[in-house]
Amino acid sequence: MSKAFASTADTGPKKVSFDQLGEGLYAYTAEGDPNSGIIVGDDGCMVIDAQATPAMAGDVIARVRTVTDKPIKYVLLSHYHAVRVLGASAYEGATILASDATRGLIVERGEQDKASEIGRFPRLFPGAESIPDGLTWPHVTFEKELSVWLGKREVKLMHLGRGHTAGDTVAWVPDAKVAFTGDLVEYHSACYCGDAHFKDWPATLDNIAALDPKAVVPGRGDALTTPQMVKDGIVLTRDFLSTLYGSVEASVAKGRSLKEAFDACRTAMDPKFASFAIYEHCLPFNVSRAYDEASGIDWPVIWTDVRDREMWAKLQG
Repeated sequence: MSKAFASTADTGPKKVSFDQLGEGLYAYTAEGDPNSGIIVGDDGCMVIDAQATPAMAGDVIARVRTVTDKPIKYVLLSHYHAVRVLGASAYEGATILASDATRGLIVERGEQDKASEIGRFPRLFPGAESIPDGLTWPHVTFEKELSVWLGKREVKLMHLGRGHTAGDTVAWVPDAKVAFTGDLVEYHSACYCGDAHFKDWPATLDNIAALDPKAVVPGRGDALTTPQMVKDGIVLTRDFLSTLYGSVEASVAKGRSLKEAFDACRTAMDPKFASFAIYEHCLPFNVSRAYDEASGIDWPVIWTDVRDREMWAKLQG
C-alpha cells in the first residue's frame, strides 16, 4: 500500500516542553519536532536553531521571556536545513552565526532545500508567508571554532566534523559542560540522513563524547539531562547509523537495486527503530543517500521537491 508522502499526513499538534538543564541553560523540545536551545549569559542570550518560521520562533521567544528579560544577541544555525533556520527574522537585531561550511551549503542548495522541506512537512511551517523573501544568511561564520562571550560566560561553537550535514556545529558551554548538538545526536527520533556523510558521522560522535557532557540538547527528542542519558543518546544515534549504513553498504556490494536495498534495510531497521519519531518520513531519504555514498558518491545529491516525490514513489509507492 502506498504511504502518504513524507510527513504530509502528520498534522496533529505536539506538546512543547521547556526544561532547564543548568544555570541559564534551557531545552525547547516538542515530542520529536525540531528542538531549540537557549543559553543565558550575563548580558544576553543565544538561541540555537531558529525554528522553521517567524511564527514558530515567536513561541521560542515567548518561552525565553518567561525566564529572562536579557536580549537575544545571537542565533546559531547548527546547520542549513530550512526547518531550523527560516524563522531567524523573528529575532530582531540578533547576530546570526554559522560555520563556513553551512554558509556554503546555503549558497549551493538553500533554495531547493526550502521548497523541499515545506513540501515534505507542512505542519512545521505555519505562517510560511511571514518568511522574508530569500534565505536566512549568517552574519558571522567560522571554519572550525569560535568563542562567543555572553558577558563572562563563554560559548564555544565547534565544527567537529561532518555528519548530519557537512557543516554541523555544536555549541559547548564549558562552565556547565552542556552541549547543544543539533541533529548530530537524536533521542528516540530517527536521524535524517538525506544530506549525511555516513563514514564521517561516527568520528564526529566520538568528538562529542570526548567533551564528556553532563547534559545534551539533541536535534530531536527529549533533552538528555544526565551523563548516562547522554551516553545512551550517543549510543542510540550510532546504532541507528551503523545499522542503516551497514545494511545498505552490503546491498550495494551485492549489486542490489535501490529498491531492493530499501527493502533489505527496512528488514534490518524496523525491529529496532520503527517506533522512532519521523522514522517513516526519513527512511527512503536515508537509504537513497546511503546507497549513493556506498556507491562512491561523497557529496550528497541536492534534493528538490520534484526529486523528493520521484524517489518516494519508487520506494514507498
